[in-house]
Amino acid sequence: MLTHPPGVGGPSSGVGEAKGANVGAPRLLVLGRQGAGKGTQAARLADRLDIDHIATGDVFRAAVRSGSALGRAVGSYLDAGVLVPDRVVADVVADQLRTATAAGRGFVLDGYPRTVSQGVDLFRVMGDDCIDLALEIDVPNRIVLPRLAARRVCRGCGATTVAADGRTTWTCAECGDVVAPRDDDTEDAIRRRLATYDEETSPLVRWLHGRDLLVVVDGTGEPDAVQTRIRAAVETRFPSFASR
Repeated sequence: MLTHPPGVGGPSSGVGEAKGANVGAPRLLVLGRQGAGKGTQAARLADRLDIDHIATGDVFRAAVRSGSALGRAVGSYLDAGVLVPDRVVADVVADQLRTATAAGRGFVLDGYPRTVSQGVDLFRVMGDDCIDLALEIDVPNRIVLPRLAARRVCRGCGATTVAADGRTTWTCAECGDVVAPRDDDTEDAIRRRLATYDEETSPLVRWLHGRDLLVVVDGTGEPDAVQTRIRAAVETRFPSFASR
């Protein structure tokens, strides 16, 4: 089910040739509020299409490990416990996108941009046709709030799961460390993060809609059903990938 963002007149363009489609593999952006399953769906989509999954956290870690001037700059901000400036984030992400594009692999960009200013920075660095399609996985707050409240994270390996049975802690089957709620997964903190998405990322969604790049996908239901809807949105713009 393809829909359009609330408050925007008319449906998003979900048909026809994607901008820049002649470059080959899709260059995709995935958006969604916390608890929408964005990271999981982005990784599955990248695997299915055999393109790169580029997540902001992984990009930062790779940049720091590289020892490059840009990586050292990122490391200095992380070590100081402060936010990496938007212009630096744009440069780091752009490096990864150029690598994927030069190799003809395409990519799914996950976790960036989150604001209009970050979107402007990315398009400034990479060019106006750097993204072929933006997908927002739309799940209402009434569904994601209990999902996030049930989230548990292993303190050792970082694996994330959901406590469907209501348990608070247990032992990780993978590494033997403690699986527990995140310290910042209190109900008040979750509500603040969801409000931040509405305040900061919703304008980005409208901005992408205005650039004829956005398709909003219903993110409710089983993960397999959501992935099917996402793939249908991509395949509408990239028919050659329908058989993958």
